[in-house]
Amino acid sequence: MPAETFEFQVEARQLLQMMIHSIYSNKDVFLRELISNSSDALDKLRLETLRDESLQADTSDLHIALETDTEKRTLTVRDNGIGMSHDEVVQLIGTIANSGTAKFLREWKEAKDSAASEELIGQFGVGFYASFMVADEVTLLTRRAGESQGTRWNSDGEGTYTVESVEDAPQGTSVTLRLKAEDTEDQLFDYTSPWKLREIVKRYSDFITWPIRMAAATPGEDGAEPETETVNSMKALWARSKDSVTDEEYSELYKHISHDWTDPLETIRMQAEGTFEYQALLFLPSHAPQDLFMQGHKRGVQLYVKRVFIMDDCEALMPTYLRFVKGVVDAQDLSLNVSREILQQDRQIEMMRRRLVKKVLSTVKDMMSASPENYRTLWKEFGRVLKEGLLQDFENRDAILEISSFASTQDEEGLTTLRSYVERMKEGQDQIYFMTGESRAAMENSPHMEAFRAKGLEVLLLTDPVDEVWVQSVPEFDGKQLQSVAKGEVDLDSDEEKEKAEEEREKRQQEYAGLLTWMTERLGESVKEVRLSSRLTVSPACIVSDTHDVTPALENMYRAMGQEVPHIKRILELNPSHALISSLKRAHAAQDTEPGADSELAETAELVHGLALLSDGGELSDPARFSRLMADRLERTL
Repeated sequence: MPAETFEFQVEARQLLQMMIHSIYSNKDVFLRELISNSSDALDKLRLETLRDESLQADTSDLHIALETDTEKRTLTVRDNGIGMSHDEVVQLIGTIANSGTAKFLREWKEAKDSAASEELIGQFGVGFYASFMVADEVTLLTRRAGESQGTRWNSDGEGTYTVESVEDAPQGTSVTLRLKAEDTEDQLFDYTSPWKLREIVKRYSDFITWPIRMAAATPGEDGAEPETETVNSMKALWARSKDSVTDEEYSELYKHISHDWTDPLETIRMQAEGTFEYQALLFLPSHAPQDLFMQGHKRGVQLYVKRVFIMDDCEALMPTYLRFVKGVVDAQDLSLNVSREILQQDRQIEMMRRRLVKKVLSTVKDMMSASPENYRTLWKEFGRVLKEGLLQDFENRDAILEISSFASTQDEEGLTTLRSYVERMKEGQDQIYFMTGESRAAMENSPHMEAFRAKGLEVLLLTDPVDEVWVQSVPEFDGKQLQSVAKGEVDLDSDEEKEKAEEEREKRQQEYAGLLTWMTERLGESVKEVRLSSRLTVSPACIVSDTHDVTPALENMYRAMGQEVPHIKRILELNPSHALISSLKRAHAAQDTEPGADSELAETAELVHGLALLSDGGELSDPARFSRLMADRLERTL
């Protein structure tokens, strides 16, 4: 039968140009698409021979071959798979070369915009046409297994294409590309170069089930045919049984995909079966990369579909607070766009993400008892990142709290979990006490800790910047309220002590009422209120925040990020048992009878406020004035 010549319709020509210039962002993917098509053809042949024992097909050496001719500038991708009949060539490769093009265009647009769009990844004609990104002419020769006649398809991708029947076609399909002439810009993209082809195969198709062969780097001797070598590993560790993979193989894969030089801390395997199948092989690193907290840090795992590489750093599968997790996810069926490069946000992706996150968190929890040393290493390296999840992932907040560890006044060197803290709580204690600050030493020496130390109450010491934020939005753990020791009023008395303490409190409140009112008026520009303290045992005064106020450290963080935050006045608490405060009370009571007492008393009140502010790590509004007042007062005492 002579070759039939067909003309591309206008809309088909437009679609072809769009695919070549717009859909694919990287020219190298044309080879991935052709190899993937060949792999599908080999899979179909294997399945067909199982279904139909009478099928006359050669299955003795199923493989994919890459052949190049530098002089003719051609590249051929050949397989001995299922092949296609004449009608299938017209139907499948003619997807964009017939009156159905409008429907295909509509489906493609829907695939971009709708999570429930029809799956287009399996249409042969789609990836096949990526060849025209690098070729001036494409020739396809194919023969379906069990048939005697083959078909040749040829086109330059412009105005026409031809289809003809041939008698001597081998079983399977070969696609021959006459490559475009090199120009200055594309000299690094010589697709007749063996090293370039190996690089692409290694990146995109290394785990394809079937061997991908090409001429060996060393040619044959004495004019003999060059030997061939397999250029893909075919080692998809996640698809092999757990017992057949060694720790060394896991480490090798981890180092390959993470570019890390150390072994992983933990390896996580997952396999989901049923209506939606996928396999995952995840790794928890043993140390944090230098760019972990930088804005441009890449996150996510590698995504494969049926062992075909789709993308690096698939952010859709891993939240930012697990950005340190590395690994591979291989799905059997996903809603991808026509180029396999853009992931659609659909129910399957969300399902995978949720399961992956829960598996990582449960693995970390298991490490706490099974591998305490590994857990401590993980928390030291990535604890700050994991705690970001308390702000981002409400669904898994309890799980993240369970695996979190904090410094505590109970342990001078180690860390404690919230679960352990709750188990150690004193009888009658119904709150988990914590304090935030820049360092452990500063918090341990803070006036806010005095009453808790005197009562023997454990306080968590939170030093990471993220702690300032998450404690504002996490109200409780295991039914126990989280309470800052530097916020609100503190009541640490037991039931037996409450009655006596209340009487003493009322008595002192009456004694100090005049001083408190006077100081509140005098320091009104700096403080919201002056009141007596129940948290101080040694220091004369301290600064505290109201129960629902933002802390000064958080104020500074917001301002550093360029956010406008109104200044929040805080509360000055006085220790009535301290000699300085009791003397201040007597001086205030006597100020009407002593000339000049009011001015000196005001300076003393200002100094008390400044000292409390400094002991809390705050900043003075006028350091020079404070220093002058302090120097004058010291001079009078000498």
